[in-house]
This record gives sequence, C-alpha cells and structure tokens, in this order.
Amino acid sequence: MLDMVLFLFNCFNVWYLIPDIASTDPDTIFANNEISLRDIEIYGFDYDYTLAFYSKHLHTLIFNIARDILITQHRYPEGLREYEYIADFAVRGLHYDVQKALLMKIDAFHYIQLGTVYRGLNPVPDQEVIAMYEGSHVPLDIMSDFYGKSSQGHTMKQFMDIFSLPEMTLLSCVNDFFMRHNIDYEPVHLYKDVKEAIRDVHVKGIMYRAVEADIDKYICYGEESHAVLKKLSEHGKKMFLITNSPFDFVNRGMSYIVGKDWRDLFDIVIVQADKPSFFNDRRKPFRQVTDKGALLWDRIHKLEKGNIYKQGNLYEFLDLADLTLKHGWRTGAIIPELRKEIKIMNTEQYVHMTTWLQALTGLIEQMQVHPDPVSQAVVHEWIKEREAMKPQTKDIFNAQFGSLFRTYHNPTYFSRRLARFADIYMASISCLLDYDFKHTFFPRRSPLQHESTFWPQHRPSLCHSFKFSSFPGH
Repeated sequence: MLDMVLFLFNCFNVWYLIPDIASTDPDTIFANNEISLRDIEIYGFDYDYTLAFYSKHLHTLIFNIARDILITQHRYPEGLREYEYIADFAVRGLHYDVQKALLMKIDAFHYIQLGTVYRGLNPVPDQEVIAMYEGSHVPLDIMSDFYGKSSQGHTMKQFMDIFSLPEMTLLSCVNDFFMRHNIDYEPVHLYKDVKEAIRDVHVKGIMYRAVEADIDKYICYGEESHAVLKKLSEHGKKMFLITNSPFDFVNRGMSYIVGKDWRDLFDIVIVQADKPSFFNDRRKPFRQVTDKGALLWDRIHKLEKGNIYKQGNLYEFLDLADLTLKHGWRTGAIIPELRKEIKIMNTEQYVHMTTWLQALTGLIEQMQVHPDPVSQAVVHEWIKEREAMKPQTKDIFNAQFGSLFRTYHNPTYFSRRLARFADIYMASISCLLDYDFKHTFFPRRSPLQHESTFWPQHRPSLCHSFKFSSFPGH
C-alpha cells in the first residue's frame, strides 16, 4: 500500500510534558496516529513556512504595509503610523469577536480562557467578559465551523495561519487608537477594512516584490529544506509542491534555498492553488504557466513533470497526476512555534511550576472530601495558591495569551481542531533528517479519564518519540 504525506498546515497539537521525566528534544517528530514511512513513496509540500521559513522581518513588513494601506486608501487617521508591529503580542489560533472587537483564546470545549481577552492592546476584566457572554462559554452558533470558515451569523473568526499574526496585531492597534482618541467607530467595518488591507499586501504582490528584492533579509535556514528534499530524492521518493504563492515568488525563493535546478526535484508544481478551496471546489481547472508567467489556455489532460500549473482542484489533481494516490492521504504538520514551546517546557522554572501545580491539584482533589474546618481551611489555601499559579503557566509562554496549544489545563480550540488533520507533526521538515525511511511513528496511548485508575501513576511520557541521531537545533 502506498500512502502520501502532505505538509499543508503549520499548526497542530502537542501534549503536556510530565515534569519528572527527561526533557523533550525539539527536533522530535510527534505522532497523533500510527504511520510508517516505509509505506510512503510520495511526499507533497506547501511552500510558505514548510520549505521556506521567514525571518522576523516579514511580519513587520506585512504590518507596516497594511497599516499604510489603511491610511492612504481607506482614509484612516495619520496617527496610526505611531504603531509598530509587536512581535510578542499575539499567538496563532486566537478567536476574534468581530462585533465586540475582542481578541481571545478559546479552549477545545468552547470556553474562553479568562485573562486572555483583549480589547485593543488592553486586557478586559474577567467579570466584564462573563457579563458579555453570560458566562465564559461561547455558543456554537456564533463560532466559525470546524474548518475555520465563517458563515452568516457566525461572528467569531479564528486566525490559524502564521501570516495572520500581523493581522491580529493590526486589528488590536487600530482598535486601541480609536479607543484612546475617543473616536466612535463600527467594529465590523474596522475588521473588514483591516482584512482587506492585509489581503492587498498579498494579492497585489507588494509583499512578494519586497521579499524578492531582499531575499537574504526575509528567508532563513533554507539549507535544511534542501537537505530534506535531497534525501527524499536519493531514496527514490516522488515529490510535488502545491502553494498559494505565485510562480515568480516561489521560483526566486526555491532558487535561493535549493538552486536554480529545484524544479528537477518535483514531479508536479502547482502555484496560486487558492487553498483551502483547492481541496473542495471542483470548478477551477488547471492552467499551465510559462516560465515568464504567461497563462496558456490549452486544456490540461495530464500533469507533467517540468511544467508549472496554476489553480486547479484536488479532484482533477488525483485524476491527472501520474502518481499513485488511491490509497489515501497521510498528513504532516510543520509548527515553527513548537521548538520554542518545547524549550520553555524543558526549563527548570516550567518543570518546577507544573510539578507543584499538579501536586496541588491532587492534594485538593483528595482532601476536599473532608468536611472538618481544619481540612477545609487548608484546602481553601491550596485553592488560592493554585489560582495564583495558573497565570504563571500562561505568562511563561506569552504574557497576553499563553501557549499556542493549551489554556491553563485544556487543549486549545486550535489544538482540537487541527489535531484531526495531522498524523505527525514537527517544528520543521529538517526533523525528517533524524529518521530512517523505514521508521514507524506510534502515538502514545494516553488514558481517557475513565481509564486513568487502571494506569500507573507515573507514566514515562505523554510525548512519544524515537530518535536516531542528533541534529542541531536552530
């Protein structure tokens, strides 16, 4: 049986680390589902943040261009120029209430993580949040669907893409400006204007031209992507590339990362694919693109190596590609933030904090059943200490919103939604260099709540890994 790994998204879930075990290697590949590389002969890749990793300068560029578009084209106040990109303000996976102009983190069960709700650049008090939502639960009918799409009546937008970090920050900065200057505004229109400005940065090619003009500034550590592609090619694996970016931009970047002969490594190259519509819209046909960027009108009857194709859809891809894809897709996720979060989890501060937090929770759970005043007084103090520690477990990752993957205890909505799409996940594709192509990844069997009494109290790990060799981090 032939399977295929397709690296499409940049985000998925990670389990918490039991703090009394050895530290986790950031170059580990983690498994959500059992998968054997022995069975995989075809590898598909996205371009942005999969093969091409960008420096911190790119988000600043996107923020500045979109901010200036708001001022020059949407006639927003000149005073907005005083705002600059705040690199450590937002994390991916946050929800934005379009009508209330609130940015927040929501867990896997649709509960708002109190302490992570922001209006502009300022936190909203918990009691105000509870009053607005009549609690901390967000009704399903106002949230986007499980795939992140918003339909009529849905007022919650989730930001999943790494490119959405500048958009969230710009939304927050513009809200902050209007509130500080007591300017009356309509939150829905503000959201639409910011969304359009961010879209123009991409659609009008402004970002692409800037990156191409100074590629050393914006693209980093491409040699690792080159090493992975070379390894796959040497082992006889077939490869394809599907990206939303235009050909000139991809060609410039891949020539920088791999070399001018980069197209020789791929059996099929598809640009401006318009994902996620590529996967569910059957209407868009493939068009061939010449090396000079011109579109040919001839009907495509077969996708051939050496040619560049634009748009198309998954169904025609499966029919026209000379690749064995009938046995299904296996998916992998690239999560650049994973490396930073694991390094934090490996620190003595985090280990000590989570160890004591879990111990406190166990003590409270065991002692709360004793009704005598002395026991209840002690439990009350433990509860106060536990509540005081919870913000610390957030702030160690990000002072505003905490970890990408967890609220205080629960997985985030981000983790729940995307975990179902990835069989394996890793910080970068360079992690593949540590594994043999006969390797099988096994997910750790974590107990369900009703199974926990049958499992040992001290489990070796909740993060499964096999390491063949040590590959330096970045």
